[in-house]
Amino acid sequence: MTTILEIVKILTDAGIPSNEANIEVKLLIEHFCGYSTKDIIMGKTLDYEKLETVKEKALRRAETREPVQHIIGLADFMGEKFIVNPSVLIPRDETELLVRRAVEIINKRNLKTALDVGTGSGCIACMVAKLTDCQVIGLDISTDALNTALDNASRLNLYNKAIFRKSDVFSNVKEGEKFDIIISNPPYIPISQKETLQEEVRFDPETALFAGDEFGVEFYEKITRNVPAVLNPNGYLLFELGIKQAKHVADIMTDNNFKVIDIVKDLSGINRVIVGKLNP
Repeated sequence: MTTILEIVKILTDAGIPSNEANIEVKLLIEHFCGYSTKDIIMGKTLDYEKLETVKEKALRRAETREPVQHIIGLADFMGEKFIVNPSVLIPRDETELLVRRAVEIINKRNLKTALDVGTGSGCIACMVAKLTDCQVIGLDISTDALNTALDNASRLNLYNKAIFRKSDVFSNVKEGEKFDIIISNPPYIPISQKETLQEEVRFDPETALFAGDEFGVEFYEKITRNVPAVLNPNGYLLFELGIKQAKHVADIMTDNNFKVIDIVKDLSGINRVIVGKLNP
């Protein structure tokens, strides 16, 4: 009979670190067997046929390096489960820093309107809408991504609080429409780094990953340059950052009439979120 340890070994033998393999097998068991960690600790017997399904999924993961979130169809983010698929980025822990900083500013300043540029799965827009009184509009150029975002907003009952619209950056922002805060996790990996990334990343949509310039700041420039037309006076602009991009993005923001008021480091000490305020 297949054991959990044997399934974990399938992943570790494929080069997946032990701690990640254990977490992924736990996710597979929860999803395909309906067993929680507590059930396993309490010694509840796993159904043999369901465990074989988990083994099959682990073999698929090991052979193809397809992310476990795609195999399950869901990703955990800030205590909620979000639908994910190859049309959207899998939410990362680093993005939680962006959302939490945005929520803090919104609630402290009692802001009412927010815009999420490049919304993807809608995880940023949905969690900002859930944790504040803001109405959030999420923009994306991908119809498939927008459909996924709509499904996620429906799962969280965010009707009329998280709204989604097809738009290439601000192309579909209505005339005269202004926001108190604009948030974005734009594509920021330089295309030159494509071949150096881990295999799992190739399952993410390239349009959500890569920028065409040397430093990966193409979209920061495009967004920041056009933000003043859609941002209220004294409004806020927040970006997630890639490695070694803080200085470049800070310069872009300063050149476009923003004062950089905060840079947030992640647990690895990397500058991960930058906050700017539009000068009056």
